[in-house]
Formats: sequence, structure tokens, C-alpha cells
Amino acid sequence: MAPNELFQYSIVTALMDGVAESGLPLSDLLPRGDFGLGTFRHMVGEMIVLDGVIYQMKADGSVTSFGRDQLNTTVTPFAMVTHFRPTLSTKVTVKSKGDFGKLLTDLMPQAKNIFSSIRLEGKFKAVVVRTVGGQQHPGEKLSKLAESQVAHSFEDVQGSIVGFRSPSYMQGISVAGDHLHFISADRRQGGHLLELQTDGEAELAIAAIRIIHTELPTSDDFIQATLQTDSEGITKAES
Repeated sequence: MAPNELFQYSIVTALMDGVAESGLPLSDLLPRGDFGLGTFRHMVGEMIVLDGVIYQMKADGSVTSFGRDQLNTTVTPFAMVTHFRPTLSTKVTVKSKGDFGKLLTDLMPQAKNIFSSIRLEGKFKAVVVRTVGGQQHPGEKLSKLAESQVAHSFEDVQGSIVGFRSPSYMQGISVAGDHLHFISADRRQGGHLLELQTDGEAELAIAAIRIIHTELPTSDDFIQATLQTDSEGITKAES
């Protein structure tokens, strides 16, 4: 895939319906992009793909990376990746996640109806993340898992925020708005981003995305799923 094209495996509505029994091998995902996010089989933890390495951030706060052999045996039921090449770079100071969202809109007002990939790198006064512990039984829905998600707060931490802004009309296919994951610089802490505050200026890089490749699962649970978009449930589970 060319730089700044998006590859997405499956859709968010499938996760909401609990479709997470099987998926795409990580060995097939990584050639499609060196930057992105997703989850793992049975929705065990959060995925972040950064500089060509896939990390799994678990509910107990631990982070692991995947060696070459593990890429063939581990699957993702949902992921979004790209070969990230920023088209805009600047320094920013961010007071909150809401402030960050407004800042992104001001910097790229022309990107309202397209995708954007986002990377924020620097020192953070405060970061709040959550991680999902995973399904207790096949078919357990993401909305149910979100009720028992584990939150972690970090202070004075160096790290990276990685993710995508998706247009509103893509709700259910992806997460409309900003879907962001955090990982510390030492690769020992991270999760799905809930809140942030930078410590002074941080380096922000953004790329516009206009070409999207989507691959849908062929598994029975996907074929048989209802797949009705639950906008309220997605917002609750992701925020």
C-alpha cells in the first residue's frame, strides 16, 4: 500500500456485536501499515502499531510486543493501519482531550469529510487511558465489556498518542471522530486514550487520508451477526 492510504480490517459494529473469535493474522496486517491501532482476539487489550512494531496493552497495565514468530499465530478482529507520512507538522500545547479535538479541527478544517492519521509526541502532565479485559465468553459484546473496563492514570510521562479521525458518516464502520491510543516512550504503559494534558509543547504530525481499503471477515460469526449501528453504544464504549 502507498503512504497515507488506510487499511481497515472489519468494522466497529462487528466488535459491538461481539465478533472477535477470529481475525486477520498480524503477519498479514503489518505489511499494510506501520502505524495504527486495533484490538486482539476476544478483545483482550488494546493494540497500537508504532514505527512498524505491534504492541498489546492489557487491562493489568502491562505492555508486550510481538516477535516475528508471534505475528503468524496472533490475530486481530479489528484494526486500522497506514504507512504514516505526515503532511502537516507543528508544535502544540494541549490542555485536554476536548481541547485537542478543537485544535485538530482548526489545523485541518478541510479534512472534515475525509480521514486523518494523527501522532502526538512529547511529555504529558497527565494521561488517562482504559483497557478492556477481554471477552469472558464468545460473542460477548463490546458494550458489555466497556462496563468493566480498567482505567489507568499516568503523570509526567513521555510518550506517543496514535490514532485516526474518522468522518461522522463512517460511524459504525469506524469510530466517528477521534479514536486515539497512548503508549509511553519506554513501551511499558498505555491504552485507549480518555484524557490528556501536555507538559509544554508537544510535536504534532497529521496526514490526510483519501484512499481506504476495507477487508471484511469471512467467519460465521460475522456473516450471522446483526450488525446494526449503535451510535450511542459506540460513543459510550470508546469515550
